[in-house]
Amino acid sequence: MASPGALRRTCTWIAGHTPWSAWARRNTVFTIAAVPPALPVAGSVTCMILAPGQTPALLALLLLLGPSLTRLQRSRLWSVLAVDLPEVRHARPWWTPRGVLERLRAESTWRQYGYHLLVNPLAGLAGGVVVLGWAAGAAWASVFAWSWMLPFDARDTGWTGDEVLLTVLGGLLLLTAPWVAAAVARLDTSLARTLLGPNRARELERRVEDLAESRAGVLDAADLERRRIERDLHDGAQQRLVSLAMNLGIARATLTGLPPEARAVIDEAHREAKEAIEELNGLVRGLHPAVLEDRGLDAALSGIAARAPLPVELTVELAERPGPTVEAVAYFVVSEALANVAKHARAGRCRVEARRHADRLRITVTDDGVGGADPARGTGLVGLRKRVGSVDGNIVINSPLGGPTVVTVELPCAL
Repeated sequence: MASPGALRRTCTWIAGHTPWSAWARRNTVFTIAAVPPALPVAGSVTCMILAPGQTPALLALLLLLGPSLTRLQRSRLWSVLAVDLPEVRHARPWWTPRGVLERLRAESTWRQYGYHLLVNPLAGLAGGVVVLGWAAGAAWASVFAWSWMLPFDARDTGWTGDEVLLTVLGGLLLLTAPWVAAAVARLDTSLARTLLGPNRARELERRVEDLAESRAGVLDAADLERRRIERDLHDGAQQRLVSLAMNLGIARATLTGLPPEARAVIDEAHREAKEAIEELNGLVRGLHPAVLEDRGLDAALSGIAARAPLPVELTVELAERPGPTVEAVAYFVVSEALANVAKHARAGRCRVEARRHADRLRITVTDDGVGGADPARGTGLVGLRKRVGSVDGNIVINSPLGGPTVVTVELPCAL
């Protein structure tokens, strides 16, 4: 037994699809509205068939009417069904010679003419059939209401059976017409989206290109911001800390008559100032080391390898420098990978290779540690994946238990 909710939904659906519902009116109006735009096209095609000599002039007329018909169909879709059909955009205005040539060469133009010459006449014909169906259904279904207007002699000849038959047929037409209109409207809308709108594949390709350009702009802006922060820290806070450490060192050397407690405070402040300078140096190098911008990836990676707490064998083969964004990502990858090795791998040695193959930069970091590196355990590999993915790079991590661990990264050099 059906639940009350299911019965309610069924009744609501039936009420929304009756011949007098808004659904029926909307589809019927949309289908009938296809008739006026189809008339000039059907008339022109008929004249071409009956008077072949007028064909060039009629074709020119159809070419001129094409944009107006497209705008009319777009308005019909939006005003009746609220279907927003995107407009096909061109680089040049239509009234310029290059604009006309561009439109004649565009496949979207001929898709639109295909709709106007083939689909719209058929849609207009279907609209006429729907109008006749509604009119015949209304007339036949109401035969009992106007049968009294027939002559008395006609009613005496036994037409009552025909009257019942016409009433039944009229009711069936009234029930069928909305569904025919809905089917025509749905097919017309689908073809209009395909033929009148922009090419979906081209539109997706254009959007992907726009997104790639936008992302490249965001990455460049982020890289510039990191450089600005590195400059501000180096020229501002770092210089102040150096000056503070020097002053504390001078005070410790010259103020020899201070009590031991005061000298201990000065010594502690001097040591903390030097440690702060070291931490700030590490932070600045992590943001964007100056050597990376001045001397390139080879020198920057050499600095990382020299500061690593374990022996690092470094090989860099770059015929030409990649883009600055890619250099920054490569520097971050090697720096984070070596930090992971030092913290988790318990390795004795590490090897770093950076080679350029055509338009790809391949970086390989290999250690002889215990292996078992898993991004799910939060060992810094998640950050590596995100940083590499930000420039459409690939990262492969091979770390069986017992080692060795090999991290291979490929980055595009074009960014």
